[in-house]
Amino acid sequence: MRAVPSFRRLPRAVREQQMLDAAVRVFSRRGFHAASVDEIAEAAGISKPMVYAYLGTKEELFIACLDREGVRLMEAVAAAAGEDLAPDEQLWRGLRAFFGFVAAHRDGWTVLYRQARGQEPFAGVLAQLRARMAELVSGMLARASAAAGLEARVDEVATTGYALVGAAEALADWVVEHPDEEPDVTATRLMNVVWMGAGALLRGEGWRQRA
Repeated sequence: MRAVPSFRRLPRAVREQQMLDAAVRVFSRRGFHAASVDEIAEAAGISKPMVYAYLGTKEELFIACLDREGVRLMEAVAAAAGEDLAPDEQLWRGLRAFFGFVAAHRDGWTVLYRQARGQEPFAGVLAQLRARMAELVSGMLARASAAAGLEARVDEVATTGYALVGAAEALADWVVEHPDEEPDVTATRLMNVVWMGAGALLRGEGWRQRA
């Protein structure tokens, strides 16, 4: 049988990822305040001082978890939504990657969006991620408008991008709570709503209040 290398013999980056994996699992179940570094160390199979030595205080560890999960999510969406694709295909693949990530990393999503929400300074990290995601989506919508020969207003594109990100976040919670739900089904549902509605908006159409 092949020997498993001891924790100390692993490359530093691998050790940190193992600690973050354990921290994400504990934080997702217990929340930031209830979770302890002792629990995280036990879940990682290492000593408590080693956690502090590698990743700092519990607050610093939580922020490291947010940063890692946020980067993973952004990379998954950006990689799927290649700029060489048609605008609708870009959006569809981006949504599918988003919900696929959530389904595959439920603990990460719970920490990223449920545990961090409304708690300073973690809410600031979440706000930055949301802004980057909205910028990515707004770029897709702007390219869709240009492909249709239209020049969409910047504020319309930006607010629609934020609205789409908010809708995706809400449906991501649905995916987490319904493990039998296929991520592609959720992506299709949101795509149907958004593409039909956003398409009309980018064509210059829109609801008008009755006089």
